Amino acid sequence: ILILVLIPLLVYIVPLPLSPLMEPDEGRYSAIPSEMNATGDYVTPRLKGVVYFEKPPLAYWATALLFKVFGENEFASRLFAALCAWGCILLTYRMGVFFHDVRTGLYAAAVLTTFLYHAAIGRINILDMPLAYFVCLAVWSGFRYTVAAEKRPLWLYLMYLFSALAFLTKGLIGIVFPFGIVVIWMIASRRWRAVLSLFSPVGIAIFAAAALPWLFLVQKANPDFFRFFFIQEHLLRYATKMHGRYQPVYFYAPIVLAGTLPWCAFLPQALRGVKLRSLAGLFRSDEKRLLVVWIAVILAFFSLSSSKLIPYIAPIFLPIALVFGAIFRSSDDLVDRPGNAPPIQMIHRFPVILQSLLFAAALIAPLFVPEHRVALKQWWPWIAAPLLLISLLPILSDRPGGILGRAGWFLNVHCLFALFIFAVTFPVSAYLSPYKSAYPLAKAIEAFVPPRERLYQYGMSLYGIDFYTRRRTPIVDDIGEITYGSRQLPREERETFFLYSDTFFSLVRQKVTLYCATERDKLERLKKEIPGLTVLWHNNAFYLMKLK
Repeated sequence: ILILVLIPLLVYIVPLPLSPLMEPDEGRYSAIPSEMNATGDYVTPRLKGVVYFEKPPLAYWATALLFKVFGENEFASRLFAALCAWGCILLTYRMGVFFHDVRTGLYAAAVLTTFLYHAAIGRINILDMPLAYFVCLAVWSGFRYTVAAEKRPLWLYLMYLFSALAFLTKGLIGIVFPFGIVVIWMIASRRWRAVLSLFSPVGIAIFAAAALPWLFLVQKANPDFFRFFFIQEHLLRYATKMHGRYQPVYFYAPIVLAGTLPWCAFLPQALRGVKLRSLAGLFRSDEKRLLVVWIAVILAFFSLSSSKLIPYIAPIFLPIALVFGAIFRSSDDLVDRPGNAPPIQMIHRFPVILQSLLFAAALIAPLFVPEHRVALKQWWPWIAAPLLLISLLPILSDRPGGILGRAGWFLNVHCLFALFIFAVTFPVSAYLSPYKSAYPLAKAIEAFVPPRERLYQYGMSLYGIDFYTRRRTPIVDDIGEITYGSRQLPREERETFFLYSDTFFSLVRQKVTLYCATERDKLERLKKEIPGLTVLWHNNAFYLMKLK
């Protein structure tokens, strides 16, 4: 109950409404389902009133439904991603039970719950956690079908179904990963003769029944959909630098290291005195090959891609948690037998102490950063609780107790870091909201801009403004990712809602009064072009103005 229910509830569900939506991702993935509910069109995703074909609609549908149930707010916006993160935790537990026993399953689930990466990605409205959940379910279903003594087609059918849901979440990657991982694992396990058994007419029919209706309907409504979705957003996005996101091949190495905190810091003390042969013996051959292939395929795929973003590798943390859980369980069994485990030395404790110092430094850093610096008297009430919790981590992790006997340090760390993750939500929100969320600006717009007046966004595109204010705000210059959609509009509508500077300044000179929002670095140009502007509100990051 504690590990599978209460801690995930505290870490993933309770904090959802405690911070405003962050830009651009959460604003975007909240505005699209909001427009679906407003227009009644659940086939063609739209963002700022234009078609948006970059991603399939499953997460939009889920969020649109949650909006109808809970209202259009931060909690409903993030709930689907959070439930998928929770689902990954439960799946990790079931995999640990299958490969080992209940206790190992609990260890692995506890590790994944409090992985820094999983906790961060699992509480924001982006598509990567739902994708990870369905990909992991599909891989597990394919594995279970293959290793079963008596082939049960239900597992194979589930593999096709979950692959279809993964496809409807983020595209072809939802097919490539499950079947790629299972096939490569089968070859590595010398089961290559059984590869063809994955081919199933019934499975294909299940996949088609789940995925094809939307593809048919969206292509019928938008004749250019297939070219844009499959060629541009899949092939070209992976193989070219069209989005300007080139990173070195080792980009994900530090992310994996940081993402497995706090538990990677405890590996040295868990592995003390353990020989490599003994470590390899913790895992059955099928399990070992599956976990290695699972991690390697995803890391290699994205490391070779020209487009790399931190959330892409979310599916690898479930198998990593299984490895960590088995190691900690084995280490604690050794501790429970007095005299068998070598003493914990300072060299084993150093990574634990170092990580607490790094977390503390990150909490204190806003006092010193050149941009967005905060005052000590404003900041210390936010960080006092998380600083205390992270300071206790090296102390309580060296103390026995809890329900796990002498090895109760594990439960101490799990609960303490879960409390830290919850407590750090407040300072992170307080620090990021003024310049990473449209919410403060949206509240100012409601206060200063009359409802019937049009508000322009100059040199920026904050999707959260439209979501929070229920206004369709024209964009000047920063059209970006919705350029394709804007070009599909009739000319008059396009020139009204997607402008460039020369047209905008010409419009200002014609109108008596016009309202505009912009970022700090765009303010000087506006002042130069429009000397008569009046700043109605600002928070040093965003400015709301009346132009005359």
